Amino acid sequence: MKLVLLGPPGAGKGTLANLLKDALQISHISTGDILREEMKNKTSLGQEVKQYIEGGKLVPDEVVTKLIESRFSSNNIAANGYMLDGYPRTKKQAEDLDRILGDSGKLLDYAIYLESSLPVIIQRLTGRRVCRNCGALFHIKNKPPREEGVCDVCKGEVYQRADDNEETIKTRMDVYLKNAKPIVDYYQAQGKLKEVDADKSSQEVLKILMSMFDAS
Repeated sequence: MKLVLLGPPGAGKGTLANLLKDALQISHISTGDILREEMKNKTSLGQEVKQYIEGGKLVPDEVVTKLIESRFSSNNIAANGYMLDGYPRTKKQAEDLDRILGDSGKLLDYAIYLESSLPVIIQRLTGRRVCRNCGALFHIKNKPPREEGVCDVCKGEVYQRADDNEETIKTRMDVYLKNAKPIVDYYQAQGKLKEVDADKSSQEVLKILMSMFDAS
């Protein structure tokens, strides 16, 4: 299975991706993880990316596309199927992705669009906490760390990302929705779009998607 996960920040792409990865036994390629790795390593690209993200803006197409193309060309990650999480975010990126996938011979099966409402997204993201060391995710209500401020996995510091505040979330949502419609239309025209209500729990969304795949 070869998938793209689409949806606004806070729609649950990361959590669902982990569930789908295990259920379908495919590789998970998260652009968010790739970008955070660049920022953590304080590369020149990482410093540039940080400015965009903390300002609630999208990282330019050409920057992210280079990272994605590098992953597909230098690793055998797509051999048994893959799932892209966080890319594409513009129609131009979707077109670039088709070119990259065409070159690799691993063309997309479905684009999954996770629809989620603004109140749910704000609740999810303002409560999100991240381990500064290993990147493990927590939530102050849904999945708090066993010891406040300390990662369950590696004992690193758990913190709130600078962009996980209500004002920046609304900006990110506006930016995302502005760019999302052309992508949705692009995959709809290809007959590859699957839409699902992501206000539901991740387990419910997984069950719905697995039923969709079985029926296809």
